[in-house]
Amino acid sequence: MNLVDALRRRGLTVAFCESLTAGLAAATLADTPGASAVLRGGLITYATDLKCSLAGVPEGADPVTAATAAAMARGARERCGADWGVSLTGVAGPDPQDGHPVGEVWLGFEGPTGADTHQLLLSGTRRDIREQAVEAALAGLAERVEQNATVGRWEE
Repeated sequence: MNLVDALRRRGLTVAFCESLTAGLAAATLADTPGASAVLRGGLITYATDLKCSLAGVPEGADPVTAATAAAMARGARERCGADWGVSLTGVAGPDPQDGHPVGEVWLGFEGPTGADTHQLLLSGTRRDIREQAVEAALAGLAERVEQNATVGRWEE
């Protein structure tokens, strides 16, 4: 079963807050037929200051951390009115950023059953890193939706 079907069967929606992927996660989900039933939208916060002003990340926060990923996921969920918020932040390269190596990525997930983050250490070209991050974010959301199979909007 694909992610769109899993969300739709449970009456759940998702929104993204994306930095290094610049909208690629939302666009990838939108490629799936039926995505309009579950995809609320998203925030592209490529610039660090937009993480604060659009997603609610605290001023001065390091943009590549678990705390930032968590705040971004919460911001997407709240600002887009979605059941799930998913965030992607990290360094796609070609150079390290503020002490973070190329390929360090943080994913954030916030949904009806709580919030968590996951760190990835990826390799390859900028494109490879961005695509791997999206794949991991969508798989991570699918896993969380399946783990909480009885939780839907109608049960909250």
